[in-house]
This record gives sequence, C-alpha cells and structure tokens, in this order.
Amino acid sequence: MNMREIQKVQQKLLKMQEELEASEFTGTAGGGAVTIAVSGKFEVTAVKIDPEAFDPQDISELEAMVLAAAKDAFNKATTAQQKMLNSATGGMRIPGMF
Repeated sequence: MNMREIQKVQQKLLKMQEELEASEFTGTAGGGAVTIAVSGKFEVTAVKIDPEAFDPQDISELEAMVLAAAKDAFNKATTAQQKMLNSATGGMRIPGMF
C-alpha cells in the first residue's frame, strides 16, 4: 500500500470507529428476563431486570442471567468491531489494530 491508500484507510477507520462508539448493543438472557446494553466503547449503559422472572430467594439465578446478558452484549460489540475493521481493511491484518 502506498501512503495515500494508507491515509484513506486511516480516515475510513476513524469514521467507522466514531460510528461504532455511538452504537449500542443489547444482550439478553433468560428469554429477555435480563437485558444489558453496552456502547461501542464497551461501557454498560443500561441494565433491565424483569422482577417477576426471578425468585427473590434465588439470587444466584439472577446473577447468572446478568452475567450471561453482559457476555452477550459484549460479544455483539466485539463482533461489530471486527466487522468494521475487516470492511475498512479488506481483511488485511494491521498490527496494533484492535
């Protein structure tokens, strides 16, 4: 790649990263009993729990569902980040990127 092509890829990456950071990814568990939203910056932005879906005496079930929903949301954000990088670079691996 010449310098001009590299600069184009850099500009495209910056724009796509801004769009990704402005995005929100939602993870769920327990059929929607727990929902967690994360930003493209991997910051948790919301947690919703359906109180009727859990027995107050069984907190471990709730904890497991929160963890599963968080993992789901983070996986979606990671996948979006990888797709963004692949589309910007044509699948070419660039050291130090994500």
